[in-house]
Amino acid sequence: MAVSNVLKLSLLVSLLSGLWPAEKTQHNKSLGIFPPTCNRIECPSFEVVDVGNGYEIRRYNSTMWASTSAIQDISLVDATRTGFLQLFDYIQGKNYYKEKIEMTAPVITEVSPSDGPFCESSFLVSFYVPKKNQANPAPAKGLQIQKWKPTYVAVRQFGGFVSDYEIGEEAAALQASIVGTVWSDAIEKSHGKDRTTVYTVAQYNSPFEFDNRVNEIWLRFDLEE
Repeated sequence: MAVSNVLKLSLLVSLLSGLWPAEKTQHNKSLGIFPPTCNRIECPSFEVVDVGNGYEIRRYNSTMWASTSAIQDISLVDATRTGFLQLFDYIQGKNYYKEKIEMTAPVITEVSPSDGPFCESSFLVSFYVPKKNQANPAPAKGLQIQKWKPTYVAVRQFGGFVSDYEIGEEAAALQASIVGTVWSDAIEKSHGKDRTTVYTVAQYNSPFEFDNRVNEIWLRFDLEE
């Protein structure tokens, strides 16, 4: 079997593992756990601005991301799998530069939740462009290159394999932990009071790491400086 096919298979296993039962999840009791994957592959750098009860505030510098078009689905796991396959082809050279690109972490999925329990949500799956490619990211059909300006992110960490069953609960827990803090006004201003909050799921680990898995919920927001 070709190396690229082996890699694709292993990454598919990772995404499929999100379908495992929620009871297999082991939650981290505190923040500040450095994702082990970032010791081996490149991750975007950030500054920790504040750590509170169940949340962390980070500031990320301006970065470039390769993103899918919006994917409509009822399942975050399924949508992430669909989007990641597009991004995997992209880094394997299916881009206009025919350039192979190093794998990075995390793979993130932005979630625009639906208004009802059986309605499709909108998902945007993105790959952090490595530093060596940031100045001139390869364009590709069906993908968009997004430039993030310096941004603030409220973060909640959790362990195990990401599943549809619990992801909404983790997002709600992060939002609840921010209420009444000095950050709540900035987050509310960015996301608005009267609509469902958009959040992001960040996945770091390889499918072969069963212990000390680190996933994150992100709430991105602007802060006037």
